[in-house]
Amino acid sequence: MPATAVIQGGTEVGLEAAPDDLEGAIVSGTSQEQQEIDGSLLVTWAGDGDAGHPHNWGYMRKWVITVLLSLGGLVTLMSGAMLAPALASIAADLNTSQDEAQIFLSIFVLSFAFGPMALTPLPRCFVSGFSNTPAVLIAGRLLAGINASVDFAVTNPVLADLWPPSERGKSFAIATFIPLLGPALGPIAGGAVTQTIGWRWIFWILSVFNGLLVAVGLVVFPEAYQVMLLRRRAATLRRQTNRPYYVIDNGSEWLRSKLYRALTCPIRLLATQPTLQVMLLFLAYNFGVIYIVLSTFANLWIERYHQTEAQSGLYYLALVIGYTLAAQVGAKATDHLWKYFEERAGNGEAAPEYRVLLMACLFTAGRPSGARTGSRRMVGAAIFGCGIILNTQAMQAYVMDAYSTYVASAAAASQFLRSVAGFAFPLFAPLMYHSLGYGWGNSLLAILSLALGLPAPLLLWKYGARIRASAEPQW
Repeated sequence: MPATAVIQGGTEVGLEAAPDDLEGAIVSGTSQEQQEIDGSLLVTWAGDGDAGHPHNWGYMRKWVITVLLSLGGLVTLMSGAMLAPALASIAADLNTSQDEAQIFLSIFVLSFAFGPMALTPLPRCFVSGFSNTPAVLIAGRLLAGINASVDFAVTNPVLADLWPPSERGKSFAIATFIPLLGPALGPIAGGAVTQTIGWRWIFWILSVFNGLLVAVGLVVFPEAYQVMLLRRRAATLRRQTNRPYYVIDNGSEWLRSKLYRALTCPIRLLATQPTLQVMLLFLAYNFGVIYIVLSTFANLWIERYHQTEAQSGLYYLALVIGYTLAAQVGAKATDHLWKYFEERAGNGEAAPEYRVLLMACLFTAGRPSGARTGSRRMVGAAIFGCGIILNTQAMQAYVMDAYSTYVASAAAASQFLRSVAGFAFPLFAPLMYHSLGYGWGNSLLAILSLALGLPAPLLLWKYGARIRASAEPQW
């Protein structure tokens, strides 16, 4: 069946070019008067079943994109976590203390908050491998993190373009699960590399892995931004008919105005949206706790149990087990709950609050960390990993659904807060554990998690829709 475009008034226009390129129409320079005169030339999607709409692309195509994005997040978070078991060796080689060496891990995360979205992630790991002083290593990690921030900037917007709300549970499970394997698998690989061929090889291995991903992405990654797809179909219609077909677009807006609006939107969302503030505060806390665990878990086994660097990294498999279980359960539960409440609403709509699960799974990881037996620590770490995945899935899906128009800006605001927390938390962790011990220190983190995680879902379920309606962005 030939591809068609629907113009205002219901008229269908046949398109002879490839379906991938025939997504809509626009006349960039069309004046308002021309639009009013030629209103019938407005082109929109051909209903919910339009084959050119990203929601209707084949499942294989959408899953390839989702997995590629997820692997980009994996290598990014592995880049941060692989240093954890190597911190002692790095401190010895660069003549600095182990407490000061925490900055080598956390500076990479801080740079996620400020990295320009337009930078390519290709050169993210090269400079650190040449480091011979702490200052050079810190600078290299900072630059690497700035480049790596592009992975987090694009994932949520692309997933929102690809997947309708009723199918986002499984896609978000993968997009959350695979990147969060990075903090768990990174120390395992980092410990083995450090013990066998030296910590500098961590950066060369990451560079090769990332380069392969970029090469594959350049070949198979299609455009999924709906406005751009509509513009491509516009060009085809104008070429075939010599008529000024167009779509609703802000093409006449000045570049300076576009840049100002784009750069300030994350700040304005963060400052004016109470529901977003609640979710991002807890997301930031979760991310900070993850990096406390990453930066201290290996040292716990090395110092208290006298394990080697390679052996200490293997204990991160407990986190992987927790992540895997939660990803399987969370994907099915999220989509099931969404469909259930959508049917219950009776109007074919479901509120973003249906994504929110009770976020209180951290406490059980506190006391086992102070146990005398390693098995209890492993169980606690697995439960902790399970809770982190479930919480992150629910909160990111909520932000995407509640702020679908501003999903890129909401993701940027989220990344800023999470990155600041991921940088700051590991810096105070050594002092906290020195004063309280691992058991009470982790229990304190768990109590704070309960204080944040229990009230938030209840308040959002009751007042979330009302608050969002009263504070809806007007820009």
